[in-house]
Amino acid sequence: TEQVAAVAGGVIGGILLFVLIGITAYLLWKKFCLLSSYEELTSPVTPPPAKAILQNQSSSEIQPKSTSRSRSVPFVIPPTLHGRDWINLMNEEQVQEDSDPYVIPQSGPRSSFHSLAGAYVVGTINPELYKFPEDKSETDFPEGSIGRLWFSIEYKQESERLLVSLIKVRKLQPPADSCSPFVKIYLLPDERRYLQSKTRRKTLNPQFDENFVFQVSSKMLFQSTLKFLVYHVDKQKKHHFLGQVIFPLKNETLTDDSKLVIWRDLEKENLESPSEYGDIQFSLSYNDYLGRLTIVVLRAKGLKLQDESYAASVYVKVSLMNHNKFIKSKKTAAVLGSLNPVYNETFSFKADQTELDTASLSLSVFQNIEGDKTHLLGRVVVGPFMYTRGKELEHWNEMISKPKELVKRWHALCHST
Repeated sequence: TEQVAAVAGGVIGGILLFVLIGITAYLLWKKFCLLSSYEELTSPVTPPPAKAILQNQSSSEIQPKSTSRSRSVPFVIPPTLHGRDWINLMNEEQVQEDSDPYVIPQSGPRSSFHSLAGAYVVGTINPELYKFPEDKSETDFPEGSIGRLWFSIEYKQESERLLVSLIKVRKLQPPADSCSPFVKIYLLPDERRYLQSKTRRKTLNPQFDENFVFQVSSKMLFQSTLKFLVYHVDKQKKHHFLGQVIFPLKNETLTDDSKLVIWRDLEKENLESPSEYGDIQFSLSYNDYLGRLTIVVLRAKGLKLQDESYAASVYVKVSLMNHNKFIKSKKTAAVLGSLNPVYNETFSFKADQTELDTASLSLSVFQNIEGDKTHLLGRVVVGPFMYTRGKELEHWNEMISKPKELVKRWHALCHST
C-alpha cells in the first residue's frame, strides 16, 4: 500500500511539475510573442477605405480620426489593444484627445478598420473659424452718398487694348421714385468719344456686367484717365445726371495677367462755369498729433493755355510758406493733352500747430512750352486770415476744425506772378 501511495504521489508530483513548467513556458512564450508584435509607426497612417457599419443610435459610436493632423508624432500600438476588434469597444473604452477644444464627439457609422486610426472620434468643424471677411463695400456707405460704382480694368500689352468691365452700381439717388440708369465711359483726355452701357429699367441697384475696349498705346496709357458718368432716363427720354467717377491710370500696375476690380463712390459734377483762368480742386488735411499738413491735388479744369499750338503739358507746384517766406515746394507729374488734367497726387509738409496762423499753401499751375520754358497759367493761396479771404480762408479754417479729415473744395485760379 505504501509503495502504491509513493508511486501515486510521485506521479502526481511529476504531473504538477510538468504543468508548472508548461505554464511557465507558455507565459514566457506569450510575452515574447507580444513584445515582438509591436508596430512602430514612422509616418502618418492612411487607413484604407472601409464599409461603414450602421449601429444603434443610442450606443456610443467610434469613427476614424483624420490622419492629416497638425501634429504628426510617431506612436506605438499598446500591447493590451493589439488584435482587438475596434467595433466591439465599449463606450468607456473610446480614446479621445482633450487638447483640441474644437473637436466635438459626433455620432456616425463605425469603422471596420482595426488599427490605431479607429481609436479616435472624428470631431465637427467650428464654422466661426473659417468665415471669410465681410465685404463692407456693399454695406458701408458714407453719409450723403449718391451711389457707388464697381468696375474692373485689364491691359493687353501685345494688342494695346484697355479692357474695362462695368460691373454694377448700388444705391443710386434719382430725382424721381423710379430710376432707369445707364453709364457713359470716357478715356480722357479724349472727351469727344465715349462708350455707353445698356439702360437698366426701374432699379436703384443696376447690375451691368458689360465689357468695353479702348485702343490706347502703352505710352499714353498712364497719362489717361477713366471717367464714368451715370445718368437716369425719364419717361420723356430726358437724361438726368446722377454722379461721376474719375479714375486716373498713372498709378496703377496693369499687366496681361492682372485684372483689377475697383469700386468708387459717385461724385457730383461741378456745374459752376469755369473762372476766367480756370479752376483747381484739392483736399486739405492737418494731423495735429504728427504735426503734418497734407494736400491732395485732384484736378483742374477750364485752363487757358498760353499757345494751343503746343501740346498741353500741365503740372501743379505746391509751396509751403511761412510769413511769406518760402519753406518747401513739391510738384505733380505733368499731364499731356488735356485742358482738364487729373492728378490725384498727395503731398505732406511738416508744420507745427503753432505755425498754422502764419503758414500758407500756394498752388501754381504751369504749362511746359517749347524747350525748357514754363508759363504760369494761374495761382491760388489758402491760409489764415493774415493772407486770405473768402473761400480760401474758409477752406483753411475748415481743415483746422476737422483734424485728420480730408476737406475737398474747388478754387478759382488768379493770374498773378
